[in-house]
Amino acid sequence: DPCACIRELGKAGALFHFHAKDTKVDSINTALNGVLDTEHYGNELNRSWIFRAVGYGHGEDYWKAIISELRLAGYDYAISIEHEDSLMSGREGLLKAVQFLKNVLIYEEKGNMFWA
Repeated sequence: DPCACIRELGKAGALFHFHAKDTKVDSINTALNGVLDTEHYGNELNRSWIFRAVGYGHGEDYWKAIISELRLAGYDYAISIEHEDSLMSGREGLLKAVQFLKNVLIYEEKGNMFWA
């Protein structure tokens, strides 16, 4: 669970860098083969999981939770996009990841809790 890891690393003061990277788990292949996949990365159809561009493995709710947990942990640094999606070009994967993350990143300072 990435959010649990972020929380614990934040508590320990050990969160210094974050890579945005996504995967898609194939439920049919996972049921047959488990998650410790030995298929070549290029054999996407038969793999239990493949790397995907950010947003193509998990949706906005998943990534909003991660970004919110980074904020709770006090992380306010770079979000480095790591692209290894074999289904699209490097350029397309990067552009789609940037566009996707624009919708889930939190940009402004928190402000005061005027209601508390």
